Formats: sequence, C-alpha cells, structure tokens
Amino acid sequence: MKVDGKLNVWSTTEVVEEARHHEKAGYDGLWASESKHDPFLPLMLAAEHTDRLEVGTAIAVAFARSPMQLAYTAHDLQTYSGGRFSLGLGSQIKPHIERRFAMPWSRPAARMREYVSALRAIWAAWNEGERLDFRGDFYSHTLMSPFFSPPPATGGAPKVFVAAVGEAMTRVAGEVADGLLAHGFTTERYLREVTLPTVESGLASSGRTRADFSVSHLLLTATGGTEEEMARAIDGTRAQVAFYGSTPAYRGVLELHGWGELGDELHALSTSRREDKWEAMTRLVDDEVLGTFAVVAEPDRVAGEIRRRYGALVDRVSFYTAYETRAEVWEPIVAELRES
Repeated sequence: MKVDGKLNVWSTTEVVEEARHHEKAGYDGLWASESKHDPFLPLMLAAEHTDRLEVGTAIAVAFARSPMQLAYTAHDLQTYSGGRFSLGLGSQIKPHIERRFAMPWSRPAARMREYVSALRAIWAAWNEGERLDFRGDFYSHTLMSPFFSPPPATGGAPKVFVAAVGEAMTRVAGEVADGLLAHGFTTERYLREVTLPTVESGLASSGRTRADFSVSHLLLTATGGTEEEMARAIDGTRAQVAFYGSTPAYRGVLELHGWGELGDELHALSTSRREDKWEAMTRLVDDEVLGTFAVVAEPDRVAGEIRRRYGALVDRVSFYTAYETRAEVWEPIVAELRES
C-alpha cells in the first residue's frame, strides 16, 4: 500500500523542509489541496528538492479553470518533476463555482467527464503530435499552433485522479480517469458497497479493469503519542465528521448506515443561528459514528487497523488529521503500511 502525505505549510522554506522530510520518512507522495492557497506553486518546490517523491493535487478545482489553462500547468509540472506529477481534480459545489470563481456550473458529472477528455486531447496534441480537434457540449479546443505547443512532457501525460463521493461522479472517474480520490467522509462499507462497484461499472464501459486504476483514500485518522494528544485527536476528528455530516451532498453515506436523520439534525444545526452550533453538532457524533468514519487507535495499532479495514479496498492512503500532530508519530505507521 502506498502512503501519501498532505502539504500543510506554505512558506518557501517550510515547503522545502516538508518535502524533504516526507521523502526521508518514506512517504510515496505529497499532495497539495486548493483551499486558501494555489495548489500548484508549492509542488514546484517540492519536486525540485526531492528525487523520488510523487507530487500531486488533492484537489485542484477543475471548473475554476479552462481545460487548456490547466493542461499547461499540469504538463509543465510533469516535466519539472521528471514525470512524478499527478493531477487530482474536484468539482467543488455550485455556490463556490458561480459566486467565488464566477465560472459556469451545470451537470457536474457530465462536465467533469468532458473536462478530463479535453485534457487528454490537449496532451495528445503536445506529446504525440495529434491534431487538436476536441468538440464537446461544455468545452471546445480546436486551435494549437506550433508557437503555443510545448515539447512533450517527461514521462508523458500526467495521471488524472477525480475526487468523488456520489455515484455519478464516481462512475465518471472509472470511465475517464486513472484513479479516484475517495473523500474523507467515506466509510469502509460505502467503499465496498457503493464506490468500488460504481468504479467497476465505469471501468467496464471504458474497456479497462481494476488493475488499470488506483483508489486513493484520504482517511480520517485519530491518534496521538500521549493521552492528551489522543484526546485532542478524537475531539478534532469528531468535529470534522460533524461538519461533513451536515453537508446534504454527503447524506448518502450516512443513509447507507441508517443515519440519515443524523444528517438532517447536523444540517439544521449548521444553518441555525445558535452561538454554540458547532459544539452542539460535535456532540451528536457518538463513538460508533466516529469509529465508522475514522480510524481511532494508538499509534502502534493504526497501521494494522488501516490494513484490516481498507487493505483490500484501496491502493494508497493519506492521513486526514483535523488537529495538531507531531510528524514523528506517523513515521513508524508509514513504514509499517508500506511493508504491506
């Protein structure tokens, strides 16, 4: 099983130190997300100061950019990293696309399918010299003169991962992507009964098998080297589960476990004007719910729990820690997982 780290620092010095640490500690990859910062710029530094570490986005917001714009960025990072870059894409949600990015929103699953296909057509023009003639319902790319065509990328086109929870987007991942980024609000049962069968359906329609595809899980994990660290980890993870559970788009995961009403309660609290709404939401997440969505264990048991629950389901994991933690706690966990 491959193990990836999450980039959580943003100054140039810290990015370099973080990348070197992850490579030395044995991580397979380092992923940057798009929230308060651009996800691509720090990966340039991470690639420059490492030799084998894979770098990627988990995620970059696809619909905030045109496929051509993103194709250039990903193509360049693939070259700069010597073929170690993976492009992880997410759709975000309608209010953010329309009101934060001022970009169009419609039929996100169909749009993502076309978006990834457009990227592949553009990269084929640059890497294989194919004529660019992509015409879709959302995007059309039919002009590529030599002046604007970069040399082929080292290692060819980057791998594309699509983030998904719902079945429509999950099927798209199986149809057109190289891998799936499973959301942190994904349980073992949901992966087994919903996510993977839907991926298999998408793969079958594209003439591929599970061997051609990688499933990466951003896994909510609560652990700590002391009782105080453990308590802080559990509290932070419980709050994160409550936050995600309040999102209507993720209600299907709760419904599978018979917890649909919990989702309704969490959503109602999240939209209320109660001053203590976040604390009240957290209290609704009992130990059973917490343990279903997260691996909660002392450090010497974390790797075993991950293997037991997810070893047959996913190809790579990264740790979702919604709390302050020490890097040295994770190093033996990474080593044990990579041996499996």
